[in-house]
Amino acid sequence: MKSTQNNMQTISQGNTTHLNRLGWSPFFQDQLGNEDIASGIARVIGVRRNSLVVSQGASEMLVTVSGSITNTREAAYPAVGDWVLLQDSFIITVLARQNALVRKESGRKKHKENDRLGQDQVIAANLDRVFIVCGLDRDFNLRRIERYLTLVYNCGISPEIILTKADLHQNPGECLDEVETVACGVPVYLVSARDDEGVLALKSSLPAGETAALIGSSGAGKSTLINRLYGKDIQTTGSVSENLGKGKHTTTNRDLIILPTGGMLIDNPGIREVALAAGDANSLSAFPDIEKVARSCRYLDCTHTHEPGCQVLIAVSNGELNDERLKSYQKIRDELRYISDREVKSAARVERERWKGVAQKIKTINKKKYHR
Repeated sequence: MKSTQNNMQTISQGNTTHLNRLGWSPFFQDQLGNEDIASGIARVIGVRRNSLVVSQGASEMLVTVSGSITNTREAAYPAVGDWVLLQDSFIITVLARQNALVRKESGRKKHKENDRLGQDQVIAANLDRVFIVCGLDRDFNLRRIERYLTLVYNCGISPEIILTKADLHQNPGECLDEVETVACGVPVYLVSARDDEGVLALKSSLPAGETAALIGSSGAGKSTLINRLYGKDIQTTGSVSENLGKGKHTTTNRDLIILPTGGMLIDNPGIREVALAAGDANSLSAFPDIEKVARSCRYLDCTHTHEPGCQVLIAVSNGELNDERLKSYQKIRDELRYISDREVKSAARVERERWKGVAQKIKTINKKKYHR
């Protein structure tokens, strides 16, 4: 990077201001050492089939990626929100990210050469928050929201939830209450086509220079929401199928959009499968209520399925915790641990260890039956 920096010319304070508006911060400046901000610095604001769109604040351009980056793993490839160094219309370096919203490739594809799960897919980088968008129609699903929350928390980013199409539901306040029971402490916004209250609240939550990514199912209303936040139609929108309740993929590219207020939104195509990437399987921030009760369990490695003295199971039987929420917690926890194991072990080994554990549990249960 040093030789690259030496070949770069410094730019005026005015251009520095333009970069600051795009979210440039000391975190990225520190990576350049004592060098001034170079004329080759830009932020990726769009991904196309064979090129990327970058911005330097006052101008935008279409660029391609140098061969050295093209040959790297997918997670290191430039994503929307990345800060990059340019040379002759080529991206030659991707600066280290503050964070990245990552999921596994959809379909959980395997790579035959190493029999592991699909690669990590970077949805967006360098975010201040993630807006989880859910429509109050057939798209509304608490279990899916829990998965989205887990995805965002595992990436070390703050989530916020937007419930769109509130005007299409007879009692949107009831949905709001339900979401708040599973999204402990997470801001939740109700957005309706009939009033601007929710939209105004969202505008104030995203100040100038900060970046948020929108994720959600097709037809959840992400593009419509961006149009309302922007003040005019800049994103194509489509209708939702009456029979299937599914939206069309009107958004096919990932783009960073700068709002008139100065905040930035990254629009994304609809997600069909919330494929979790490996994270900290022992810290599910999306389930703080269950984790709090679990601290009182008799065993430190309690699975909350059959162990004596399990406070989580007792809380479920008393009605203090929801049984469906516990099942969701167990499913996500086991999935994350499986993914984490698969990162370092073969699928066959993981399966052998898993069934060995199941057999041991059955053996333990049978012993208890015989001693009664």
